[in-house]
Amino acid sequence: MTRSALLASCLFLAACGDPSSGSEVETPQLPTGESGSETQAPQGTLESDPLVEDAAQDMATRLAALPAPYSEADLANGARQFRRCTSCHTIGEGGPHRVGPNLHGLFRRTAGEAEGFNYSPALREAGFDWTPDHLDAWLADPRGYIPGNRMSFVGLRDADDRRDVIAYLLLETEL
Repeated sequence: MTRSALLASCLFLAACGDPSSGSEVETPQLPTGESGSETQAPQGTLESDPLVEDAAQDMATRLAALPAPYSEADLANGARQFRRCTSCHTIGEGGPHRVGPNLHGLFRRTAGEAEGFNYSPALREAGFDWTPDHLDAWLADPRGYIPGNRMSFVGLRDADDRRDVIAYLLLETEL
């Protein structure tokens, strides 16, 4: 199971419970309010899955170890935002290039130097190593950051979305 699939499973199970555990999630009931309508409150408990808890704790520990502001990221949002990128990029170790290069090990390489990918001259000549700061500027405005590159993505305007995607990539592509 990939890290992103494991993270998604952990987030789902934390929210919904593990159907394989045999526990049932009861519809919570809250006390009746002044309007006479019932509100909902928890009644039952869910059995915990040690593997899910360990994976979630590991992910939380790894996130906390990232430098600020990435340690404050919302990984679920980062994964959600990254889905926009998956039509062009893969992130798994040894994964294929698509329209864009595989991003595994992105923060350990120089722009325009993923082996086997045909970059535009503008990116091959960019002359910088990928860092979270470079990726943030790139994601904000790819065409403006390196004029003449072939990436058609318009960018992520929201700074929190960029932070979340970068944290997601730091955790998914660098270990």
